[in-house]
Amino acid sequence: MGKSIAENIREDFPILHTTIYGKGLVYLDNAATTQKPTAVLAAVEDYYKTCNSNVHRGVHLLSQQATAAYEEARHKVSKFINAAFTHEVIFTKGTTDGINLVASSFGKKFLHQGDSILISAMEHHSNIVPWQMICQERGATLKVIPMDENGVLQMDALPALLDESVKLVSVTYVSNSLGTINPIREIIKQAHAKNIPVMIDAAQAIQHLPIDVQELDVDFLVFSGHKIYGPTGIGALYGKEKWLNMIPPYQGGGDMIKTVTFEKTIYNDLPYKFEAGTPDISGAIGLGAAIDYVKAIGLDAIQEKEDELLNYALEQLAGIDNLKFIGKATQRASVISFLIDDVHPYDLGELLDKQGIAIRTGHHCTEPVMDFFGIPGTCRASFAFYNTRSEVDLLVAGIKRAAAILI
Repeated sequence: MGKSIAENIREDFPILHTTIYGKGLVYLDNAATTQKPTAVLAAVEDYYKTCNSNVHRGVHLLSQQATAAYEEARHKVSKFINAAFTHEVIFTKGTTDGINLVASSFGKKFLHQGDSILISAMEHHSNIVPWQMICQERGATLKVIPMDENGVLQMDALPALLDESVKLVSVTYVSNSLGTINPIREIIKQAHAKNIPVMIDAAQAIQHLPIDVQELDVDFLVFSGHKIYGPTGIGALYGKEKWLNMIPPYQGGGDMIKTVTFEKTIYNDLPYKFEAGTPDISGAIGLGAAIDYVKAIGLDAIQEKEDELLNYALEQLAGIDNLKFIGKATQRASVISFLIDDVHPYDLGELLDKQGIAIRTGHHCTEPVMDFFGIPGTCRASFAFYNTRSEVDLLVAGIKRAAAILI
């Protein structure tokens, strides 16, 4: 498809031709979930139509075909993030599941009374609550890298925070509520200088930015399939082999064992040690198809299109009276949070919905961020490569129309 995104790319996404209240859908809630191309829908349907069977334990042909497709999907994820070994990729339910896995397993093995976990001030609840839970269980504390009024991490505070009590750093690559792209290479570098492992929440980065886990030298990384044009209910945890071998299983059951007696269980090798029970086979296959689709377009072309859209939207929205941006990082991905005067985000979102425009309103599962800015929530428009300038124009016109009613 070359350097630019083809004009007819929207034809690949059937839902984009939906009408809402008699108007064409303007879907600007991509940070919550992305829409699915026909290639992904077809891959999931094809699995159920042609080789639906359980994986790993069957000698019959359908089971072998299902197993091959499932493991091929793991290989695609591994190549996409450039893992050193395919078995460093664990299939999960999504980002939240992956964080809970690491918090539980790493915490039980390495976290003790008086230790701490370091996160940032702009984390999603899924990268706060699991750490609070394991810290409470283990008698550890949660520490936070602060941010400034622009929604940028105060990196000058990091060296002092990285004391000997810190056993792991877990930060988001891209903020879901502010769009800020965090300096994760610098965070990893400083943490590793003190032999502290780092986990990256890549839920909002995997679909926008090229990720090479070996180049980053990250210890754990998590993302969700539905953020990168794949199905819901599937995601991946990458972990360096040495860490995955050191930490205990997260859940017990079938497939994560080698042998079981009533006296003792011997756990399976990676990656199966962390995949108890029947996995989301169709979801993994759908995720593999989504990765194929994204690779065919090219992340560089996607980034270029989304940056152009983001800058156009920022420019157009800035012309609206009484509009205030929440988060003003210069390094940002395609998320814009804003408020209009004293209008409640929910009210603005409702009026936009009646015009066929889908945005997200509320605290975006980042209540500490909203508390920091002293607001109840924001309106959030988030873009994908299939969005257009004309949709941005409709958003701007829609906001002006809604503001005229509400103010």
